[in-house]
Amino acid sequence: MTDTKFDIVLYGATSFVGQIVARYMHEQFSDGSVSWAIAARSKSKMEDVAAEIGMSDIEMIVADARDEAALAAMCARAKVVISTVGPYALYGDTLVKVCAESGTHYCDLTGEPHWIAKMLGQHEAKAKQTGARIVHCCGFDSIPSDLGVHFLQSQAKASHGEACERIDMRVMRAKGGASGGTVASMIEMVKEASGNKELQRQLKNPYSLCPPDHDFSVRQPSVGLSFDERVNSWIAPFIMAAINTRIVHRSNALSGNAYGTTFKYEEAMATGRGGRGKRCARLTKWGLGALTVGLAVPPTRWLLENVFLPKPGEGPSPEEQRNGMFDMLFIGTTDSGKEVRCRVTGDRDPGYGSTAKMLAQAAACLAQDVPDEIPGGFWTPATLLGDKLVQRLQAHSGLTFAVESVR
Repeated sequence: MTDTKFDIVLYGATSFVGQIVARYMHEQFSDGSVSWAIAARSKSKMEDVAAEIGMSDIEMIVADARDEAALAAMCARAKVVISTVGPYALYGDTLVKVCAESGTHYCDLTGEPHWIAKMLGQHEAKAKQTGARIVHCCGFDSIPSDLGVHFLQSQAKASHGEACERIDMRVMRAKGGASGGTVASMIEMVKEASGNKELQRQLKNPYSLCPPDHDFSVRQPSVGLSFDERVNSWIAPFIMAAINTRIVHRSNALSGNAYGTTFKYEEAMATGRGGRGKRCARLTKWGLGALTVGLAVPPTRWLLENVFLPKPGEGPSPEEQRNGMFDMLFIGTTDSGKEVRCRVTGDRDPGYGSTAKMLAQAAACLAQDVPDEIPGGFWTPATLLGDKLVQRLQAHSGLTFAVESVR
């Protein structure tokens, strides 16, 4: 083991999504533009992954998620650590602690707002002291939403001289499969919230991830079953909105209320026109409600976990990842009634094919594109990586950010 400091260490390389990230990094960084290594708790499993991908010379670091000394040794060799080891509420605490204490930069895929709030409370002060830049939510939740809003607001200011006081995001199309890791994170969050009234209040608070001194009090819109004439479609709640909206509001707070103190943001699924679209919207809303209730009750949770839902290590096939996609429309309106519409699209399934590329490029951006004078702390993709990451994602990750109309 040398004292070489890698640009990136991919921790959790043997997990379902970790293997997808490793394959992408092998293809993307084979020119040596980024130095990287893989890490996990099992050397033999890492060897299997490396052999399958063809990474004969990749360096491997063994570290268990709860072994603080091993994680500290790993962080000592990394400029940035990517973590794909979830559910983060179960396995993520120690690594964030070590990164914050050692000044090692960090990014992950979490969609668990209660865990992020816990990490903020425990480690933000230390990260600011050591210079560690911590960036959660660097996958489908919440890069397209956070950077989509950032991109639209930049266009609004350039075109109209003012930010949009409200932005509505509509998932116009999405194709992809669910992973057992994602399901496990949802189950863990529901378990923790069951019977915990304080956590339930936190999960209902749209500003729960904003700094304590934030100036936001405006009531945020709630998505139900309705017809949105702007997109000529019925709409229903979007499952990722619970985390995405909170990251967007944190970005607003961290950027000095750049979107305004009364900024409103909501997300919904567009399900189509006519009777079919309405039925689909109704089923989507009922299905999400039934899933939440089912996961909260131990007997039905056991049935869902063991019979109906994918287990950790399971997820969409490589073909399903390649054939997946997403198309998100952002509609912004200014206080004076002007409008900007922007689109964010991805060329792989949202949760895995596109997420792997977003995460890897976020880590590369964190390692190479952030000026040294930027302080440590808990950032968001938009506030720390911003336009640089937009450029990387469009050049290397199959994402597009485009203005659809300005009026």
